[in-house]
Amino acid sequence: MAQWCQLKLLDPKYQEQVHQLYDDSFPMDIRQYLSKWIESIDWDNVAVDESLATVRFHDLLAQLDDQHSRFTLEKDLLQQHNIRKFKGNLQDRFQEDPVYMAKIISRNLKEEQRILAAAKSIETDREDTQTSMVLEKQKLDNKVKDMKNKVQEADQNIKSLEYLQDEHDFKENTLKNREHEMNGLTPKQLEHEKLLIVEMNFSLKHKRKEVVGQLAEVLNMAEAVQSDLISEELPEWKKRQQRSCIGGPPNTCLDQLQNWFTAVAESLQQVRQQLKELQELEQKYTYDNDPIKQQKGFLEGRALALFRNLLEHSLVVERQPCMPTHPQRPLVLQTNMQFTVKLRFLVKLQEFNYQLKVKFPMFNVRKFNILESNTKVMTMEQSNGSLAAEFLHLKLLEQRVTGKGKKEGPLIVTEELHCICFESELRQSGLEIKLGTISLPIVVISNSSQLPSGWASILWYNMLTSEPQNLEFFLSPPTVSWGQLSEVLSWQFSSVTKRGLNDEQLGMLADKLLGQKAQRNPEGLIPWTMFGASLSEKSFPFWLWIEAILDLIKRHLLTLWNDGCILGFVSKERAKAMLTGKCPGTFLLRFSESSRDGAITFTWVEHDLYDKPVFHAVEPYTKKKLSLISLPEIICNYKVMAAGNIPEIPLCFLYPDIPKDKAFGKFYTRTIEGKHPATFYFYFFLMLSYISQMLFFIGLGSSNQHLQSRLIDWTPG
Repeated sequence: MAQWCQLKLLDPKYQEQVHQLYDDSFPMDIRQYLSKWIESIDWDNVAVDESLATVRFHDLLAQLDDQHSRFTLEKDLLQQHNIRKFKGNLQDRFQEDPVYMAKIISRNLKEEQRILAAAKSIETDREDTQTSMVLEKQKLDNKVKDMKNKVQEADQNIKSLEYLQDEHDFKENTLKNREHEMNGLTPKQLEHEKLLIVEMNFSLKHKRKEVVGQLAEVLNMAEAVQSDLISEELPEWKKRQQRSCIGGPPNTCLDQLQNWFTAVAESLQQVRQQLKELQELEQKYTYDNDPIKQQKGFLEGRALALFRNLLEHSLVVERQPCMPTHPQRPLVLQTNMQFTVKLRFLVKLQEFNYQLKVKFPMFNVRKFNILESNTKVMTMEQSNGSLAAEFLHLKLLEQRVTGKGKKEGPLIVTEELHCICFESELRQSGLEIKLGTISLPIVVISNSSQLPSGWASILWYNMLTSEPQNLEFFLSPPTVSWGQLSEVLSWQFSSVTKRGLNDEQLGMLADKLLGQKAQRNPEGLIPWTMFGASLSEKSFPFWLWIEAILDLIKRHLLTLWNDGCILGFVSKERAKAMLTGKCPGTFLLRFSESSRDGAITFTWVEHDLYDKPVFHAVEPYTKKKLSLISLPEIICNYKVMAAGNIPEIPLCFLYPDIPKDKAFGKFYTRTIEGKHPATFYFYFFLMLSYISQMLFFIGLGSSNQHLQSRLIDWTPG
């Protein structure tokens, strides 16, 4: 596959690196139009041979002429214009130094190859990881299968032992009876029969020893599998659950974990039953140095200990506490608001239906009571046959401290962590086992306005620790690396939209967070105060700014964001750099850096009389403005008043070069004469703003010359 075709198939974060290779000196448009021809040339040799570079330079211009002819046949006026412009720029830059152009192309091709190699390496690593996980799963599956086969083998051997024991007893009793008969066996025959019974005795002792050894081996295998489950598989699942709670990939494999837990439990139950059968044999028939008598007690104790340990680790929080009103914000609970939580018992045995109780321990200054029923009976679910208990209507009520001397905690409400405990007691066939588990730390708020700050605490905690009872985490919160934080920030967008953040967008956020400190902080370590607190006295918390933008997207910009129309996180300086060299009227959409409540603006480029770029931006559109009229309608109808009060349409192409109506046409709302009822009021108020500006200039005695700078006119077309 051609190199350029491979680049177009990469993930957006790698394509962004390709974007950064191309600028006005050699536009990406030329790279795409002439991709086959460019890749057919050995540019390394061209870059060291001036005469050859001159030939290739003129070849490239001829290739552009051919491309222009194709666009002429297609009647594509815009692309014809672009090709002519590109050709003129190339002639201006490289006519006298074609070697320089060859060096640029050679460098870019090598960088493209490096990007492809990096992407392939990451993909290979991902595939290797997935392959490794599959192999580990198969390895554990094989261990479980071998254990179950060994249990069945032991079961067959016990049945065989019972049969041999019965046969031995029958022959022994028969021989005793025949010894007292008048016409019984001859002494020689009697001696022969006794020798046969003695041989059977030896065989039975050997068989008993073999069966006891098999049961010990089964317990060894069960212990090994159980150790893998409790020390590796279950903690890994819990880590994946933490990541999924803060927007990461969905947590899976709990059904598989349940199958493994259940298989071990069933095997241990079978071993315990088989030991009871051996006990019956021991009681009926006694032997000197009987291996059953010698080992049975030890094996019973070991089987019970393993079984107890397995059950004690089998209760898990399948779905962490979450308010149904905020499904993307689990672990933040508001007092007097319903929340849900679901528990699962990983050992799927019918006889283990039991009652589960929920408790709220008072580990912090604030104390809470659980409203509604705090008990639930675990039942078998029809979908997967699992034992589960789902609490649907729990509420928290804070215990108010009355009187003087109210105790204040060392942490603010949104940094104070709590946990919910679940416990039960299993009683079955004389077996009593206390079961319990604990939720991930939660933040309890009393007002919905505290939700964003509470969620920031949940993000920070679950990025940095997996200790479920570290409730004093925020007394001295650790720092986080930018690599960790950037991934989680991207999850916040991909979990509620169809697009996460690419490297370019994350780079802008890194600059905003770290700024000049990045030079003194090469590892990109970010303290909690920099994330959850104000960046300066005049600014506002970084996370609250991100949260406000997320809310803006969800309410008013979701389709535009999902469609890729919004670059979003682009600084003013970066926006100017991106628009430099673009056609007049090219614009991009970016989020305001100065709006606390979330706002979006657009910046466009024009050229002055000397063909130098001039940049314009509008006052950011807030949620209030966008609730009156959609952003696509604003872009569609946006005009400016030029000198002589002549309206002009400044927005023509969405960055990099997409015609405005092609990019936004599907989002326009078509009403009678193109006017929406809300549009009238929106433009009415904005027109008043325009009139007030005019009166202001007139009041100053301004001449028409002072009005030559463009004044915004939002009057729809």
